[in-house]
Amino acid sequence: MSLEKDKKLLEAQCKDAGVRADEAEINALKGGRKAMIKMETRIRELESEYDAESRRNGDICKNLRKSERAIKELAFASDEDKKNHERMQALIDQLQGKVKSYKKQIEEAEEIAALNLAKYRKVAGALGDASAAADEVEQVAAMRKARARSASLV
Repeated sequence: MSLEKDKKLLEAQCKDAGVRADEAEINALKGGRKAMIKMETRIRELESEYDAESRRNGDICKNLRKSERAIKELAFASDEDKKNHERMQALIDQLQGKVKSYKKQIEEAEEIAALNLAKYRKVAGALGDASAAADEVEQVAAMRKARARSASLV
């Protein structure tokens, strides 16, 4: 009887161990399912974060291209402005040269005009002197003529 009792006890322990093993397996499956659900949720979250980051990256790349294009345009405009500035500076230098030349010509013309004015005044003075002398000579001649007439009448 003791063997039978031991047998029943062992069978009961075996059955109990089997039940515990089944429960452990069920719990493991439930825990596995929970872990799977948790992992799937985490995967969806990560995919959504990845999509958001991809969109942000796309926007950043787009903005980068816009900025690079704007920088190139500004560099080109700067180069054009620099060329225009150089051309304007050359034109300014050329015009300043012309202004100096014109000033020199004006000074020379003023000197010539001053010389001519001095000559004119000298000639006008000489003309005035000559005119006065001529008037004096005419008066003297008129007097002589008058004397000669009066002498011939007497």
